[in-house]
Amino acid sequence: MGSLIESEMQQVLRLQITLYCCRERLLAATDPEALHDLRIAVRKLRSLLQPLRGLPVCDALLQPASDLGRSSGPLRDREVLLAHLQKLGMHDAVNRRQLQLLDGYRALVDDGALPALFAALDQWPQLWRQASADAELRGLAKRVKRRLIKQQRRLATALVAPAHDRHRLRLLIKRVRYGAEAYPRLSGLPAKTLVRLKAAQSVLGDWHDLLQWSLRADQEPDLAICGNAWRTALQVAEEASDLALVVLQEDFALLK
Repeated sequence: MGSLIESEMQQVLRLQITLYCCRERLLAATDPEALHDLRIAVRKLRSLLQPLRGLPVCDALLQPASDLGRSSGPLRDREVLLAHLQKLGMHDAVNRRQLQLLDGYRALVDDGALPALFAALDQWPQLWRQASADAELRGLAKRVKRRLIKQQRRLATALVAPAHDRHRLRLLIKRVRYGAEAYPRLSGLPAKTLVRLKAAQSVLGDWHDLLQWSLRADQEPDLAICGNAWRTALQVAEEASDLALVVLQEDFALLK
């Protein structure tokens, strides 16, 4: 196998082991970082596969990975909220939601998305080797580089849109950053740009959390006391995200 083909298989196998460990940690329900680490592993897997969309061997793995990413997102949002409420000393609010969180862990482990991903991962090495033997992976590096550049250009266009959508920009930034981390030699992005992508993603993540919490404060009576503080913090986060996006424009100005 070529070096990139072999590297791809090794990375997927390592992520499979990580996912198995995360599943056991979730079942134990004693590790507050288990879900976070599982989602990081899934994100890394999707970042490896996204530039290879269209190859049947990759699509078969990308779909269950994407399903798991979507189904675990709301549970992670709840985890982050509970950690914040704990810091605020709102123990009653935490206790009322803790059981739902534990039920969510169990449902995630038993749900179709995680078992489906493990089933696909078990079959994948053989399918990958067969795809290589059948010359389906020829020109893999060129394919990856072309897709990464396309993602970067899409972000460059979105950054200068008159009415930018923070939700969409957050997703585009994550995809470009994680793609560059998955394929550092093919992305063409300098270290400075990766630092700026990470900074923009962080402030947009804070903005996203505060937006979700502000909406919850309007709907859940025991959170209403936090509503004004969260809305004020949301305005600050919006300003911080706008500044971070302006800085990013400099890095992507030539890619439109």
